[in-house]
Amino acid sequence: MASTACELTWIKQVFKDLHIGIHKPMKMYCDNNSARHIASNPVFHERTKHIEVDCHYIREKVQAKEIETPYVKSEDQLADIFTKGLIPKVFENIVSKLGLIDIYNPSLRGSVENKK
Repeated sequence: MASTACELTWIKQVFKDLHIGIHKPMKMYCDNNSARHIASNPVFHERTKHIEVDCHYIREKVQAKEIETPYVKSEDQLADIFTKGLIPKVFENIVSKLGLIDIYNPSLRGSVENKK
């Protein structure tokens, strides 16, 4: 989440340099409720000490209302196709949402018999 927050901050600065104002918080969708809670919770817990620096950065951006971290269900997380091995049903669902086609799988529209 920290590297994505850095990228979003950079993109916002690029838009600012181009005189394009972004007045709403940028959305960083996350399917991990624990990570979302840690990012918005001002109290650190003993088990999160090793990620303290990253959490401070994200929390700062969330509290400044520059970034929002809305929840997205795992099956709707489009980035999973690039980061995880998926079962065929979930893989096909994400492929269709992204509008991808298999160029090696010929698909005929209509039948040859109808063209006579």
